[in-house]
Amino acid sequence: MYFVILETRAEQRTAEKQREMVGPERPQFVLFGSSIVQFSFGDGGWGASLADLYARKADIILRGYSGWNSRLALEVLEKVFPKDAATQPSLVIVYFGGNDSMRPHPSGLGPHVPLPEYVENMRKIAKYLKSLSDCTRVIFLSAPPVNEEKIRESWRCVILNFSYFFSLCFAC
Repeated sequence: MYFVILETRAEQRTAEKQREMVGPERPQFVLFGSSIVQFSFGDGGWGASLADLYARKADIILRGYSGWNSRLALEVLEKVFPKDAATQPSLVIVYFGGNDSMRPHPSGLGPHVPLPEYVENMRKIAKYLKSLSDCTRVIFLSAPPVNEEKIRESWRCVILNFSYFFSLCFAC
């Protein structure tokens, strides 16, 4: 006795789409930024969620560099995104700003970038990424909001606890 399995047209199209997802023609999504990007593939991170959401539909490529700022990003842009690459990204998600916005170090060293330079760096990054391909889309993530009062309150608690700890240590 023979069993013949007849595939419907919908099943055939689904199988064809699944075979297409295996090849190198899948879109590339590149995450480019500082530590918020680098650590985004950690447990429950936004990069990991994106990779899970687009599993078998797109390649999620991580280019996150902890401690970097927009100035350093601009210096390596052509190495990270070569114009002559065989495949250009369909989407680039860019996040720089957290390190740029740190207070300047008295030595002049450190990741701080003055706001006008930061704005210009981001414009240059956008212009370069858009020049890679007519199909490349760019999303810029903004720096997360800072609640300065909450930070001050946290530090007050740390200092009070630290003072209390020392008073116990030296009470004897």
